[in-house]
Amino acid sequence: MGHPLRYTPVRDIVYNSRSVTGMVPLLGEYESTLERDLMEILRFDPSVEYFTAQPVTIGYVDPLGKLRTYTPDGLIQFKPTASQTPQPVLYEVKYRADFRLDWRNLLRKFRAAKTYALDQGWRFEVFTEREIRTPYLDNAKFLWRYLEQSPSPDARRQILQVLWDLDETDPEMLLFALCRDAHNRARLIPTLWHLVAIGAIGCDLNVPLTMRSRLWPVEEH
Repeated sequence: MGHPLRYTPVRDIVYNSRSVTGMVPLLGEYESTLERDLMEILRFDPSVEYFTAQPVTIGYVDPLGKLRTYTPDGLIQFKPTASQTPQPVLYEVKYRADFRLDWRNLLRKFRAAKTYALDQGWRFEVFTEREIRTPYLDNAKFLWRYLEQSPSPDARRQILQVLWDLDETDPEMLLFALCRDAHNRARLIPTLWHLVAIGAIGCDLNVPLTMRSRLWPVEEH
């Protein structure tokens, strides 16, 4: 599971002593920890169809009247739903402090990117730590280890059946309803988180995930 790169980036990743560089599996390279965190969200989010790093280079005019180029960090394409096809998002990742330091120059780049995106039927967004470093990121990092597990069909069916009977509960109460033995409850925890990770069990991942988080059934048992 995951979202592979769709196209080759138009610009090479620049490695230097000030960058924090590395690789997110299935998505590619990043140039900052903030960009890495966004990529972690993208590879977990089931609504994402695919991700393209540094997809286009856009021309713009700087404050001195010189023609410059700007390459946004990425393009996100979303899976169509029964009711709509969400707009792709062309985006830049930027720390808020960096934006404040260079906002005059960045605004020209971002206006050019917004115009380009509109022409393509996309939208342009700037993601900062405020949008990226959220409870959803923490939950995605936690659940990723359970995402590709293959639980036993019996355990899966048992958990979903009891959850449908309860209608709504939390992980702690669901496990107690499943079995009274602490050792057996512990053995069911990975399957429970796997079902949350794949969306078979509903849970609000925009708030911190705990053993008291609200759960509800989504997939039939």
